[in-house]
Amino acid sequence: MEKQTIATSTNYQKPDAYGALSMPVYHCASFEFDSAKNMSDVFCGRVLDPEYSRIMNPTVTFFEERVKSLTDASNVFAFNCGMAAITNAIMAVAKAGTNIVTSNHLFGNTVSLFRNTLGNFGVEVREVNLLEEESVRKAVDEKTCALFFEIITNPQMEVADVRMLADVAHSHNVPVIADTTLIPFTEFDGRSLGMDVQVVSSTKYVSGGATSLGGLVIDYGTFPVFNRRIRYELLFNLGGYMTPHAAYMQTVGLESLDARYRVQSSNALELATRLQKVPQIKRVNYTGLPDNPFYEIAKRQYGNTSGAMLTIDLADKASALRFIDRLKVIHRASNLFDNRSLAIHTASTIFGTFSGSQRRAMDVLDTTIRISVGLEHVDDLYEDIVQAVQEE
Repeated sequence: MEKQTIATSTNYQKPDAYGALSMPVYHCASFEFDSAKNMSDVFCGRVLDPEYSRIMNPTVTFFEERVKSLTDASNVFAFNCGMAAITNAIMAVAKAGTNIVTSNHLFGNTVSLFRNTLGNFGVEVREVNLLEEESVRKAVDEKTCALFFEIITNPQMEVADVRMLADVAHSHNVPVIADTTLIPFTEFDGRSLGMDVQVVSSTKYVSGGATSLGGLVIDYGTFPVFNRRIRYELLFNLGGYMTPHAAYMQTVGLESLDARYRVQSSNALELATRLQKVPQIKRVNYTGLPDNPFYEIAKRQYGNTSGAMLTIDLADKASALRFIDRLKVIHRASNLFDNRSLAIHTASTIFGTFSGSQRRAMDVLDTTIRISVGLEHVDDLYEDIVQAVQEE
């Protein structure tokens, strides 16, 4: 069965009393049990039924099962945002005295989580160039609890060789955890590439126009302890589970993901191609462009589409900020893959609390504008960008 069909065809865990075509929203905190024994079995994990909506809820479980069907994962866990998904995935494997091997080319809050929050709990972060196999090999050791990376880094647009990373990590029995937010999980096979766990901000493509916050941990079952840590410890103790209403909205969004993504990724490629010819734009960075240094590896790993995010560089910071202020169609907002196109100056916002030297080390430039391409007509987006870069 094709994924477009699977996205609308997952069966409910139990038949609905009224035959509802959309999974009902179970807006309740608790559930009644048949007996004291049944209650004990559920709470102790001997029976997998909802006991309390902080831990399991039928509407959220249905969303998880639909994602599981689309990815062939062993387990899927839905959280209340992408950062919660990353946090829970890392906490499932990390403890004081262990280290995470990663890059400094990461989303700003992920960098802060690793360096500051986890650092305060005794977890070491080893930032290396993930494009260099030897650097990765030198960093991974018996204390490494995870190798973490973004499949296309935000905003640097760097693409690492996943099979190389997986081979290095797995030679030390280290799980590979990949943030795959920038390309929908329906577009590639994470397991075959060597990923053990995918983390996704489902706020992005999945939600269907930024209707709700959410995060996913997609577990391929290659490290069995991972599932148990999340299901029977972290869901109980951290309280990061997705809400029923968000799960309903994201289930509906998942049904139209393929149709929306086709338009957004096509718009992004066409827009990037046109913008290369605009003289005021010094650089267009998009992995779908044939002259992009990561074009071949991105295509080999993630298929024929390249996502709906691109960056442009202007002459200087003043030009970049003026560009943001002059936009008329594209919105000034911090998110990705809304139905609307969005633009942000990453250096002064997402990375605004980092020092200048820190930003330079992360290749976050003052000249860069990040653009999330939406569903508008590409002509209107192009014309908006061209008028915004014109000198007054």
